[in-house]
Amino acid sequence: MARRTATLTDPVLAAARDAAHAEVMAAARKFELAATWAAMHPAPVTDPVVTATGVVEMYGDQPVTLAGEGAPGMSEFAVAEFAAAIGISTRAGRDLIGAALECRHRLPRTWARVMAGEVPVWKVRRLTEQTHRLPPPGAAYVDRHLAPVLDSCSFAQIERAVETACAQTEDEKAELDRLDAAATEFFQVRLGDAHLNHGRVPVDGLLDYPVALALEQALQAGSHHLLTEHPDLSLDQRRALALGHLAASGSESAGVAEVVVYAHHTPAEGHGIVDVEKLGHTTIEQLTDWCRHLATRVTIRPVLDLGAELTTDAYTPTVLQREQAVLTNPTCVFAHCARSARGCDLDHIEPWDPSGAGGATTSWNLAPLCRLHHRMKTHGHWTYRRLTRTRFEWTSPSGDVYDVDRTLTRRRTR
Repeated sequence: MARRTATLTDPVLAAARDAAHAEVMAAARKFELAATWAAMHPAPVTDPVVTATGVVEMYGDQPVTLAGEGAPGMSEFAVAEFAAAIGISTRAGRDLIGAALECRHRLPRTWARVMAGEVPVWKVRRLTEQTHRLPPPGAAYVDRHLAPVLDSCSFAQIERAVETACAQTEDEKAELDRLDAAATEFFQVRLGDAHLNHGRVPVDGLLDYPVALALEQALQAGSHHLLTEHPDLSLDQRRALALGHLAASGSESAGVAEVVVYAHHTPAEGHGIVDVEKLGHTTIEQLTDWCRHLATRVTIRPVLDLGAELTTDAYTPTVLQREQAVLTNPTCVFAHCARSARGCDLDHIEPWDPSGAGGATTSWNLAPLCRLHHRMKTHGHWTYRRLTRTRFEWTSPSGDVYDVDRTLTRRRTR
């Protein structure tokens, strides 16, 4: 489709237009390279390891499907390597490569316009978010009707085109609707947004009617019982408090011993700001309120020397070693990974050998890795070495070197 371009006489405006076009073309080139990398690293053929209890365990590289029906799969480890190369997290790399595969293999007309710089990648990615669930005829319908006008389409128009595509593929629409309905139930406790709401956590979800009805009845009963004890609170506040009581009683029945909030404070710094893991900074007053609210036990742990070299003869790190490793590096130490170290494996940087020929279980030889990056280090030919307590040098299978420095994310504990 021909495009008329205005003639700009001002050199600054002309240079800005050229820079904007170069940015569009650079994004298209990266999009193309993402699809090319996927083609270079097809899904590996693996035999699943099944335990005696029937659980499938994943050790080495695994095949992953990142786009809709008809698009090829690829190597899971290769996704992480591409993401590291362009400076994004593995999760973001999955999304980018998935969008590229969806566009290249299922939306060929749209792909051609992206490669020509006529449609920006960011808009195409909003389209692929909608089309990946469609069967091939539906994706082809969307591509045929939207590709010529996608550069001027709104997001609402994109969504309507996808809905029409579902109707055009009526033979598969019922199954799509059924799968979509089953996938719409969710319940989110958005802990990551607590710092935006002064320590209050947004909660939202979409529940099946009987479940929602049971929850509503429990909240009504709970808020009514709290009226005598808290007559000054509004109904909404009492409902929130009732939900907290419900969670506490559920934890007890489920065998959950305690809810732990990790807070770190250095009194010598002379301010009332506390660093709370997974939340950020809050005040001592707020922390005090939390301790009074539903808490059954408050534990204050002594300062842990992060520079101490702790050692054990066993393979499994001690509780103190794990705590020291988590406080030293609060996230997975792989490049661009932000997974909390609390949920990570504690890896022996130099593999442990009970004969003493390998790495020992010492503070210097332990670092937190999320399960994917731990598997990549063990089975995917990635290597790394420790340079300082919070700095690591990773080497990819291709020989690329990544300097990962966690110094600025280190928690203040002393």
